[in-house]
Amino acid sequence: MLERLKAFLLEYELQDKTIIVGFSGGFDSMCLLDALSKIKEQEGFWDLSIIAAHFNHNWRGEESFREQEVCRLFASSKGFEFYTKIAPKDLKKNENSARIARYEFFEEAIEEFDADAVFTAHNKDDNAETVLYRIIKGTGLYGLKGISQKRNCFYRPLLKTTRSEIVEYCEKNNLTPNNDSSNMDTKYRRNYIRLNVIPALEKINPAVKDSLNTLADVAKNEDAIINEYLSTLRDRVFEEGGINSQEYKKLSKPVKMRFLHEFIQSLDLDYDFKRIREIFEFIDTNLEKRNGSTISLTTTLWLYVDNKVIETIPRKKEVLPEASNQIRVSIKKEGEFLFNNTKIILKPFVEEEIFVFPSSTANFAYVDLTNIELPLFLRTREDGDVINPFGMSGTMKLKKYLNSKGVSRHNRDEILLLTNEKEVLWVVGVGLSNKIGVINKPTHVIEVISNESN
Repeated sequence: MLERLKAFLLEYELQDKTIIVGFSGGFDSMCLLDALSKIKEQEGFWDLSIIAAHFNHNWRGEESFREQEVCRLFASSKGFEFYTKIAPKDLKKNENSARIARYEFFEEAIEEFDADAVFTAHNKDDNAETVLYRIIKGTGLYGLKGISQKRNCFYRPLLKTTRSEIVEYCEKNNLTPNNDSSNMDTKYRRNYIRLNVIPALEKINPAVKDSLNTLADVAKNEDAIINEYLSTLRDRVFEEGGINSQEYKKLSKPVKMRFLHEFIQSLDLDYDFKRIREIFEFIDTNLEKRNGSTISLTTTLWLYVDNKVIETIPRKKEVLPEASNQIRVSIKKEGEFLFNNTKIILKPFVEEEIFVFPSSTANFAYVDLTNIELPLFLRTREDGDVINPFGMSGTMKLKKYLNSKGVSRHNRDEILLLTNEKEVLWVVGVGLSNKIGVINKPTHVIEVISNESN
């Protein structure tokens, strides 16, 4: 056990890193934490820093809090820092909600301790159960790979260790793990598989767990071959955490489904094929829209689709009308002004400057303020905003203007506006109003510089 764990740490060069260990206090995680404490005492591993992280799902009343205290005492006895969080009482009592909340907790722990990795105590039996679970739900080659030994900053050092080996280790080392009563509740699907389905299959094949793990290994190898041949396409389709809609559109349906499955997996969402098909059909329906549409992925995440990008965006709480007043910056004269993390410079136009009309994506603009009275205002959009687009007669609602320019709905609240009260004079990076557009010669230049550029 210890030698296998040491080899794992050395393989991934984690022997001197800060590691969060997901610690429920059960057999698997107590075995892992105890083994790490022994390894930490050995030469070459002294700089290994361990934090025991316990997420209290708060589902079983006093039992949950007793387990939390057992975890705290055990971590303390090993000299490890203990980090914990109690889930809100309204956390839904299902496996998916619990999993999402647990991994959000791990992300918080990484940030809190500036950690390099998170260890979870998934074992070889867990992997077999996961493969079978996915087969029952309906999966493809990607799902048959089972649990990854490493995914981003999450590692599973016990994935090649059987549950019986873990129980034997705990008994040999006089450990007294928590006994979570919910692990025997077969209303949870994974418990039903472990307690009923696997034993039934073992009557047909006593080595069914080994067979399922072998299937996962074969699937990983086959998947690696496919990945090798898809790598060129992948580089074109995936960009900056999202998917390029136009490149995605060129793909065959099987490759689209493959890449969509990869994208969903990268979000740590364990969706079955039925749900992935629903998302596929949603994307297919909205792929040509300029202004895009959204579909819910989780309680905190949307998938946004338009003719440029497929990406995730956070779900925002609805803003009440009375909360719509935005912070604004008044421009009463030439000079430099700061709006949040953006610097705006208003300066006179100099004759010697080369004058060109700004493009629709420029962060600068040549303007004519001859007929404009100061002050002007820098702000984000508000109800009732209108604009007289450059080159057009009459005003239109800002919302309609942004629609016509193909500006994504989820980006509109962040766009900086130069306004004269309710009339928008410049939508930064999008376009100018007739009121300040240059016909003959500009009077001023406006430049927008993000702090990151300084």
